[in-house]
Amino acid sequence: MKILALNCGSSSAKYQLFDWEKKEVIAVGLIERIGIGDSFIYHEIPATDKDFKIEHECDNHEVAIELIIKTLTTGESSVIKSMEEISAVGHRVVHGGEKFNHSVLINDDVIKAIEDVSHLAPLHNPPNLVGISAAMHALPKVPHVAIFDTAFHQSMPAMAYMYAVPYEWYENQSVRRYGFHGTSHLYVSKRAAALLGKDANECNIITLHIGNGVSCCAIKNGVSVDTSMGLTPLEGAIMGTRSGDMDPAIPLFMQQQLNVDAKQMDSLLNKKSGLLGITGQYTDRRDVLGASEKGDQRSTLAIEMETYRLRKYVGAYAAALGRVDAIVFTAGVGENAGAIRQKTLENLEELGIKIDKDKNLSTFSKHGETEISTPDSKIKVFMIPTNEELVFVEDVAAILENKYEDHTKYPYTFLK
Repeated sequence: MKILALNCGSSSAKYQLFDWEKKEVIAVGLIERIGIGDSFIYHEIPATDKDFKIEHECDNHEVAIELIIKTLTTGESSVIKSMEEISAVGHRVVHGGEKFNHSVLINDDVIKAIEDVSHLAPLHNPPNLVGISAAMHALPKVPHVAIFDTAFHQSMPAMAYMYAVPYEWYENQSVRRYGFHGTSHLYVSKRAAALLGKDANECNIITLHIGNGVSCCAIKNGVSVDTSMGLTPLEGAIMGTRSGDMDPAIPLFMQQQLNVDAKQMDSLLNKKSGLLGITGQYTDRRDVLGASEKGDQRSTLAIEMETYRLRKYVGAYAAALGRVDAIVFTAGVGENAGAIRQKTLENLEELGIKIDKDKNLSTFSKHGETEISTPDSKIKVFMIPTNEELVFVEDVAAILENKYEDHTKYPYTFLK
């Protein structure tokens, strides 16, 4: 059984073709600049170490899906003879609201439900839906499955997901904490449990997904009980261009000061804030760290602010969990920026966290799953490369085999 995992953004489409029986990735790729111009596909074949970059205009996602199919099936880039070899497609959907606490087969009712909560993720759900429509048009005879970023966090108790605002906001407008990066937190927490030699439902773990977007998650007995992102991905840690936590009166105050409307303020907080706002020029942590080393004070401040905020979340989640078995760093920055990991956990020895500094600074994603804490550290610290696509594939396969209830009960085979 071959499963295609798709992740469609507003101007991009990521994909991975997976052989379920052999448990191996057949191909992985990305199309960028869909609908913008100068679009191209980058396609890799892991078994042969071959990669291809093909320039091809994609005016919309239907053209992009057709290009993915052509790349997978024809020419030197081909890995299968025809799309008939594909048994199912798994689609990333950012927001499932309260309706979806697990992955589901896509039908008209599911599409309608995703549309109904698109106002909660206006930058993400619409392109996710466009990708679903395009893929279902290109592959109408196979089952399509929706995998939701928010599903993993639906186990949070009300005391964690509710806001102290008029209750009618929750009842009428669905205002509550939802959380994101769910498939990433799920994957690395279950991998951490495996590295600890314990069942996931016996582990309390803090996971830190640090990329351009950043979220922290408190996982108790294998399920999410709190997470830093909220109604939208704007809340929580400091990110590449997002502000994270702040006094909610600031946007109201600055709207008056700058004479901007709500839409403009939303753009400022999501696209002009975070590390970019502090440094004035950088979002990539490599640039920020490099500038800091050269004496740029604003870059140094940005690093101090980001790691301080992360450290506060570690402390808060340690208090919420009561007992912490492990802390996990993942995603682009979490996997590769040893300096960010180091500063995030410095001076936390009283919590039982001891980092092997040399090992930490020399550990990158290419090294695979790595323990970066010292042998006597009470709380283990891991760097675990995330693999959200494996969660997609697992959920799709389990649904097709009628073995899937939800992520809390399904024994993921990537643990073995």
